[in-house]
Amino acid sequence: MTDIDPRALRNAFGSFMTGVTVVTAHDTKGAPIGFTANSFTSVSLDPPLVLVCIATSSGNYDAFSAASGFAVNILSEGQKDVSNTFARPVDDRFAAVDWKAGPHGAPVFQGVSAWFDCSMFKQVDAGDHLIMIGKVEAFEHNAHPGLGYASGAYVTPAAEAEALSNAANLTVSALIEQDGKILLVDDGQGQLTLPDIKVGKKGASVALSRLIETSGVLAEPGFIYSVYEDEARENQHISFHCLSHGGTPASGAFTELTTSTLMDVADPAMRIMLERFAAESRMGNFGVYFGNQISGKVRPIASGST
Repeated sequence: MTDIDPRALRNAFGSFMTGVTVVTAHDTKGAPIGFTANSFTSVSLDPPLVLVCIATSSGNYDAFSAASGFAVNILSEGQKDVSNTFARPVDDRFAAVDWKAGPHGAPVFQGVSAWFDCSMFKQVDAGDHLIMIGKVEAFEHNAHPGLGYASGAYVTPAAEAEALSNAANLTVSALIEQDGKILLVDDGQGQLTLPDIKVGKKGASVALSRLIETSGVLAEPGFIYSVYEDEARENQHISFHCLSHGGTPASGAFTELTTSTLMDVADPAMRIMLERFAAESRMGNFGVYFGNQISGKVRPIASGST
C-alpha cells in the first residue's frame, strides 16, 4: 500500500462528519486518563456495545489496553475547549472539566450530550490502532447539541444557526475550493474577491445555497471558516469553506493563492483571510477566525486521537 498518500488518505477520512468524544479510564495507579477521539460508533443494542479506537503510538495506549473498562463522553457544542485540552499534552487535563466516577467507575463529564460507562468487552488489533469494544453498563443522555467535526474543523450547527438568525447587515461569502484552488471573481473594479451575497430574510443558509447555485459549480455548503465585523462598513461578514466537485464557474476562475494573486484582492480583510487559508492548507491544519476587519483571534483546530 505504499502508493497511497497518507496525507490524502487522512483528508479523505476526515471528510466524514463525526461527533467529538473524550474517552476516559483510570490507569493502574487509579489516576484518571483520557484522550479526544472521533473514532466512536455504536455497535449493538443487544448486548449494548460501542467501540472507539486508540492509536498504538498514544501515550495512553498501555493504560487503556490494560483497563477493565472505559467511558465515552460525547461533547456538547460548548465544549471545544475540552476537546482541545484532551487532544494535547497537558499536565492535568481533568482540572479543566467537572467530572465524577460513573456507575461502573470510569470518569464521566458534566455538560456533555451523553456519556456511556462501559466494561471492556473485546479488543481488536487493527494496524496502527487498537479497537476497544465496550459493553454499556450505564449511560446518560442530555438535550445539549453535540459538537461535530469534519474536514479539520469543528461543526456547531445549533450555535451557528442561532448566530446567523440574529445577525443584521450580514454578508456571506463562499470560499469554494477545488483541487487546492479557490474560486475568485471580479469585484467590478478590476480586482479579485470571493463570491458573496447579502443575507436576506430567509437567512444565511438559503443565501449560501443560492450563492453556490449561481456560481455555476457543483459544491456543497460548508462550514464557517471566518467571522468578522467590518466596523467601517457596519457589516458582519461570514465566510464558509465549501468543497467543489465539478462544474464550470459562471464567472471568475479557480485560482492558486499565490503572492501575486493575493495582491489583486482589493479587500484587506479578505486578503488576510485568504493568506491564512493558503498557509493553513500547506500545513493541513485549519483554524477559525473571530474578530473584526483589523484584528482578532484564530482558534486552532485539534485533530486525531492522542
